[in-house]
Amino acid sequence: MTRIIAGAAGSTTLRVPKSGTRPTSDRVREALFSSLGARGLVEGTSVADLYAGTGALGLEAASRGAAEVVLVDRASAAAQACRANAKAVQQRVPGVRVDVQPQPALGYLRSTVRTFDLVFIDPPYDVAEQEIAAVLEALVPRLTPGAVVVVERSKRSPEPTWPAGLEPFSKRSYGETVAWEAVTPS
Repeated sequence: MTRIIAGAAGSTTLRVPKSGTRPTSDRVREALFSSLGARGLVEGTSVADLYAGTGALGLEAASRGAAEVVLVDRASAAAQACRANAKAVQQRVPGVRVDVQPQPALGYLRSTVRTFDLVFIDPPYDVAEQEIAAVLEALVPRLTPGAVVVVERSKRSPEPTWPAGLEPFSKRSYGETVAWEAVTPS
């Protein structure tokens, strides 16, 4: 069972598509958000959750005070789950804006004019490193000064190729999962 861990929508159960997603575990989300929250990087922010799947990362941010969240996933089952999950969270967190974009992450980044303070990139483990590098490159112009990007991958995956404009500063391992964090210059 996947659920929101904490905040205004804490314990809300999230709908998970039957296949094609790998929701971030409660343990990893709790660790990530404890770290981000302690640094004041969630409340009032604009968040993008790329390769959203269930939307768990973006919706956890909404539950913990993010002002707006964009959930991006090209799979129709994932987009449907994100819409249902966003509705459930918005019932418990009035005023938070959640937008579901049923399209590839790279296409979304190339077409939007929005900017973000916090971005989660949690693709299926079989997504090629070249795609992650292209997404990171397209993301840089969409980031505010001091924005944080979290890339979640398998521990067997290499560190992402960070483009100019993103400086890596943290790597944490949680069993099979590794989360890298990078920041834009302030």
